[in-house]
Amino acid sequence: MLDVSRVQKELAECNRDTAISGVSIALHDGGSDLSRLSGTISGPVATPYEGGTFQIDIRLPSGYPFEPPKMQFVTKVWHPNISSQNGAICLDILKDQWSPALTLKTALLSLQALLSAPEPDDPQDAVVAQQYLRDHQTFMATARYWTEAFARRSSVGIEEKVQKLVEMGFPEDLVRSTLESVNGDENQALEMLCSS
Repeated sequence: MLDVSRVQKELAECNRDTAISGVSIALHDGGSDLSRLSGTISGPVATPYEGGTFQIDIRLPSGYPFEPPKMQFVTKVWHPNISSQNGAICLDILKDQWSPALTLKTALLSLQALLSAPEPDDPQDAVVAQQYLRDHQTFMATARYWTEAFARRSSVGIEEKVQKLVEMGFPEDLVRSTLESVNGDENQALEMLCSS
């Protein structure tokens, strides 16, 4: 059985110093299910992920905190320990090194640290790991490009996306609120607008 009071405490604790830590957690899609959360990580300074905001899907098993949370990157990221295909993460504390003494905040901070210090010898994505080891310059450029393309919340980009979707015949207010709800993901917004 999920320890509801612990999860509520952890959410409050994690969001207390977001400006300093660069990590936060919210209920998934503004729902009320404490076993389905959304984490946010700021890209670490002096890395190709700097300036990016990365969304993490968090699912808490019923045995949490005695079982590790299941975390996966929703934002596409070019990193040896994160799948470029599905966002799966290779990190020991999310597997066999988990301890009930750890929290969701420490897990997110560990993911942030992983962005700073990749471990290409224990990869989740072999292609990215090979590039990291053999052609570091290209790896850095690709990681920076992916951060710009998928993890930036650029206001200029939003206006262009709004205009494009309005030209497709959707009402501007609806377009803006939908884009905001999916963190500016134009394709996801279009899917939602078409299905509503």
